[in-house]
Amino acid sequence: MIVNRAYKFRIYPTKTQEVLIAKTLGCCRFVYNYFVGKQKGKDAYWHMVSEMVQNGQLPRNNWKGEFFHKNKSIKALPELKKHYPFLKEIDSIALQKSVEIVHEAYRRYYKKQNDEPRFKSKRNPVQSYTTKYVNGNIAVLGKHIKLPKLGLVRFAKSREVHGRMINATIRRNPAGKYFVSILVEVDIQPLPKTGSSIGVDVGLKDFATLQMEPYTKIQRFFAR
Repeated sequence: MIVNRAYKFRIYPTKTQEVLIAKTLGCCRFVYNYFVGKQKGKDAYWHMVSEMVQNGQLPRNNWKGEFFHKNKSIKALPELKKHYPFLKEIDSIALQKSVEIVHEAYRRYYKKQNDEPRFKSKRNPVQSYTTKYVNGNIAVLGKHIKLPKLGLVRFAKSREVHGRMINATIRRNPAGKYFVSILVEVDIQPLPKTGSSIGVDVGLKDFATLQMEPYTKIQRFFAR
Protein backbone atom coordinates (compact mmCIF):
# COMPACT_ATOMS: atom_id res chain seq x y z
CA MET A 1 0.00 0.00 0.00
CA ILE A 2 1.41 3.40 -1.05
CA VAL A 3 1.10 6.16 1.55
CA ASN A 4 2.63 9.61 2.07
CA ARG A 5 4.81 10.35 5.07
CA ALA A 6 6.27 13.66 6.24
CA TYR A 7 9.60 14.24 7.98
CA LYS A 8 10.10 17.53 9.78
CA PHE A 9 13.53 18.88 10.71
CA ARG A 10 14.93 22.15 11.93
CA ILE A 11 17.37 23.75 9.50
CA TYR A 12 20.14 26.27 10.14
CA PRO A 13 20.59 28.39 7.00
CA THR A 14 23.48 30.83 6.63
CA LYS A 15 22.83 34.57 6.44
CA THR A 16 23.00 34.40 2.65
CA GLN A 17 20.56 31.50 2.61
CA GLU A 18 18.21 33.37 4.96
CA VAL A 19 18.10 36.29 2.52
CA LEU A 20 17.26 33.94 -0.35
CA ILE A 21 14.57 32.22 1.72
CA ALA A 22 13.04 35.64 2.49
CA LYS A 23 13.06 36.50 -1.24
CA THR A 24 11.46 33.15 -2.11
CA LEU A 25 8.73 33.62 0.50
CA GLY A 26 7.97 37.07 -0.88
CA CYS A 27 7.96 35.99 -4.54
CA CYS A 28 5.76 32.96 -3.90
CA ARG A 29 3.33 35.14 -1.98
CA PHE A 30 3.39 37.67 -4.84
CA VAL A 31 2.59 35.00 -7.46
CA TYR A 32 -0.15 33.51 -5.30
CA ASN A 33 -1.79 36.91 -4.75
CA TYR A 34 -1.38 37.86 -8.41
CA PHE A 35 -3.36 34.87 -9.71
CA VAL A 36 -5.92 35.03 -6.90
CA GLY A 37 -6.46 38.69 -7.83
CA LYS A 38 -6.95 37.83 -11.52
CA GLN A 39 -9.49 35.14 -10.68
CA LYS A 40 -11.33 37.40 -8.25
CA GLY A 41 -11.68 39.91 -11.11
CA LYS A 42 -13.20 37.27 -13.40
CA ASP A 43 -15.58 36.04 -10.72
CA ALA A 44 -16.58 39.59 -9.76
CA TYR A 45 -17.42 40.44 -13.40
CA TRP A 46 -19.57 37.33 -13.74
CA HIS A 47 -21.49 38.17 -10.54
CA MET A 48 -21.93 41.77 -11.67
CA VAL A 49 -23.39 40.74 -15.04
CA SER A 50 -25.57 38.13 -13.35
CA GLU A 51 -26.93 40.77 -10.96
CA MET A 52 -27.71 43.07 -13.89
CA VAL A 53 -29.72 40.26 -15.49
CA GLN A 54 -31.69 39.79 -12.26
CA ASN A 55 -32.39 43.53 -12.10
CA GLY A 56 -33.65 43.56 -15.69
CA GLN A 57 -30.76 45.69 -16.98
CA LEU A 58 -29.63 42.93 -19.34
CA PRO A 59 -31.70 40.24 -21.07
CA ARG A 60 -29.25 37.44 -20.24
CA ASN A 61 -25.72 36.73 -19.10
CA ASN A 62 -23.73 35.98 -22.27
CA TRP A 63 -20.41 36.35 -20.49
CA LYS A 64 -19.11 32.93 -19.54
CA GLY A 65 -17.18 32.82 -16.32
CA GLU A 66 -13.93 30.85 -16.50
CA PHE A 67 -12.72 28.54 -13.77
CA PHE A 68 -9.11 28.90 -12.65
CA HIS A 69 -6.91 27.13 -15.20
CA LYS A 70 -3.72 25.72 -13.69
CA ASN A 71 -1.80 24.94 -16.89
CA LYS A 72 -2.57 28.29 -18.51
CA SER A 73 -1.44 30.10 -15.38
CA ILE A 74 1.82 28.15 -15.17
CA LYS A 75 2.52 28.92 -18.83
CA ALA A 76 1.97 32.61 -18.04
CA LEU A 77 4.84 32.65 -15.51
CA PRO A 78 7.65 33.37 -18.07
CA GLU A 79 5.76 36.45 -19.29
CA LEU A 80 5.16 37.51 -15.70
CA LYS A 81 8.91 37.30 -15.04
CA LYS A 82 9.54 39.75 -17.88
CA HIS A 83 7.43 42.35 -16.11
CA TYR A 84 8.77 41.48 -12.65
CA PRO A 85 12.47 40.51 -13.06
CA PHE A 86 12.91 39.81 -9.33
CA LEU A 87 10.94 36.58 -9.86
CA LYS A 88 13.93 35.20 -11.80
CA GLU A 89 16.12 35.21 -8.70
CA ILE A 90 14.36 32.37 -6.90
CA ASP A 91 13.39 28.73 -7.44
CA SER A 92 11.08 28.57 -10.47
CA ILE A 93 9.54 25.29 -9.28
CA ALA A 94 8.41 27.01 -6.08
CA LEU A 95 6.59 29.61 -8.21
CA GLN A 96 4.86 26.84 -10.15
CA LYS A 97 3.85 25.22 -6.88
CA SER A 98 2.29 28.52 -5.77
CA VAL A 99 0.08 28.42 -8.87
CA GLU A 100 -0.88 24.83 -8.08
CA ILE A 101 -1.86 25.90 -4.55
CA VAL A 102 -4.12 28.59 -6.04
CA HIS A 103 -5.65 25.97 -8.34
CA GLU A 104 -6.34 23.58 -5.45
CA ALA A 105 -7.87 26.39 -3.34
CA TYR A 106 -10.25 27.37 -6.16
CA ARG A 107 -11.05 23.75 -6.99
CA ARG A 108 -12.27 23.24 -3.43
CA TYR A 109 -14.04 26.60 -3.47
CA TYR A 110 -15.98 25.79 -6.66
CA LYS A 111 -17.04 22.50 -5.08
CA LYS A 112 -18.19 24.43 -1.99
CA GLN A 113 -15.66 22.59 0.18
CA ASN A 114 -14.06 25.78 1.55
CA ASP A 115 -14.37 29.56 1.48
CA GLU A 116 -13.18 31.76 -1.36
CA PRO A 117 -9.37 32.00 -1.48
CA ARG A 118 -7.99 35.09 0.23
CA PHE A 119 -4.84 37.10 -0.34
CA LYS A 120 -1.78 36.11 1.66
CA SER A 121 -0.26 38.68 3.98
CA LYS A 122 3.40 39.24 4.75
CA ARG A 123 2.29 39.91 8.33
CA ASN A 124 1.33 36.27 8.79
CA PRO A 125 3.50 35.01 11.68
CA VAL A 126 4.28 31.75 9.86
CA GLN A 127 5.62 32.01 6.30
CA SER A 128 6.26 29.04 4.02
CA TYR A 129 6.83 27.92 0.46
CA THR A 130 6.90 24.50 -1.19
CA THR A 131 9.14 23.19 -3.94
CA LYS A 132 8.84 19.88 -5.76
CA TYR A 133 11.40 17.11 -6.19
CA VAL A 134 12.83 17.14 -9.73
CA ASN A 135 15.99 15.32 -10.87
CA GLY A 136 17.61 15.08 -7.45
CA ASN A 137 17.19 18.76 -6.49
CA ILE A 138 16.21 17.66 -2.96
CA ALA A 139 18.48 15.24 -1.13
CA VAL A 140 19.74 14.37 2.35
CA LEU A 141 23.54 14.38 2.41
CA GLY A 142 24.94 13.61 5.84
CA LYS A 143 24.28 16.56 8.17
CA HIS A 144 23.02 18.73 5.31
CA ILE A 145 19.94 18.79 3.14
CA LYS A 146 20.15 19.88 -0.48
CA LEU A 147 17.41 22.33 -1.48
CA PRO A 148 16.79 24.13 -4.82
CA LYS A 149 18.70 27.43 -5.12
CA LEU A 150 19.75 27.23 -1.45
CA GLY A 151 22.25 24.45 -1.96
CA LEU A 152 23.40 22.53 1.12
CA VAL A 153 21.67 23.63 4.33
CA ARG A 154 22.73 22.32 7.73
CA PHE A 155 19.92 20.59 9.59
CA ALA A 156 19.22 18.67 12.80
CA LYS A 157 18.96 15.13 11.53
CA SER A 158 16.93 13.22 14.11
CA ARG A 159 16.07 10.21 11.92
CA GLU A 160 16.66 8.70 8.52
CA VAL A 161 14.44 9.65 5.59
CA HIS A 162 13.03 6.68 3.71
CA GLY A 163 10.85 6.73 0.60
CA ARG A 164 10.51 8.47 -2.74
CA MET A 165 10.71 12.23 -2.26
CA ILE A 166 7.76 14.31 -3.49
CA ASN A 167 8.34 17.84 -2.21
CA ALA A 168 9.86 19.97 0.53
CA THR A 169 8.21 22.82 2.45
CA ILE A 170 10.43 25.47 4.07
CA ARG A 171 8.88 27.38 6.99
CA ARG A 172 9.91 30.35 9.11
CA ASN A 173 8.11 30.63 12.44
CA PRO A 174 7.41 33.82 14.44
CA ALA A 175 10.62 33.32 16.43
CA GLY A 176 12.69 33.41 13.23
CA LYS A 177 13.51 29.69 13.31
CA TYR A 178 13.53 27.66 10.10
CA PHE A 179 12.15 24.19 9.44
CA VAL A 180 11.83 21.87 6.48
CA SER A 181 9.11 19.25 5.97
CA ILE A 182 9.98 16.54 3.47
CA LEU A 183 7.05 14.65 1.97
CA VAL A 184 7.87 11.16 0.74
CA GLU A 185 5.97 8.26 -0.74
CA VAL A 186 6.48 4.88 0.93
CA ASP A 187 5.23 1.39 0.23
CA ILE A 188 3.91 -0.16 3.43
CA GLN A 189 3.56 -3.93 3.41
CA PRO A 190 0.61 -5.37 5.39
CA LEU A 191 1.45 -7.49 8.42
CA PRO A 192 1.15 -11.24 7.88
CA LYS A 193 -2.00 -12.89 9.20
CA THR A 194 -1.40 -14.93 12.36
CA GLY A 195 -4.69 -16.82 12.39
CA SER A 196 -5.29 -15.87 16.04
CA SER A 197 -8.44 -14.13 17.26
CA ILE A 198 -9.34 -11.67 19.98
CA GLY A 199 -12.49 -11.91 22.08
CA VAL A 200 -14.25 -8.97 23.72
CA ASP A 201 -16.77 -9.45 26.52
CA VAL A 202 -19.50 -6.86 25.93
CA GLY A 203 -21.64 -8.11 28.79
CA LEU A 204 -19.66 -6.41 31.55
CA LYS A 205 -21.84 -4.38 33.90
CA ASP A 206 -18.92 -2.46 35.43
CA PHE A 207 -15.62 -1.97 33.65
CA ALA A 208 -13.84 -0.78 36.80
CA THR A 209 -14.79 -0.26 40.44
CA LEU A 210 -13.14 2.36 42.63
CA GLN A 211 -13.27 1.76 46.36
CA MET A 212 -12.88 4.86 48.56
CA GLU A 213 -12.44 5.26 52.29
CA PRO A 214 -15.70 6.17 54.01
CA TYR A 215 -14.24 9.38 55.37
CA THR A 216 -11.64 11.01 53.18
CA LYS A 217 -9.07 13.64 54.11
CA ILE A 218 -11.02 16.31 52.16
CA GLN A 219 -14.16 15.59 54.15
CA ARG A 220 -12.19 15.82 57.41
CA PHE A 221 -10.73 19.16 56.24
CA PHE A 222 -14.14 20.74 55.66
CA ALA A 223 -15.53 19.21 58.86
CA ARG A 224 -13.18 21.29 60.98
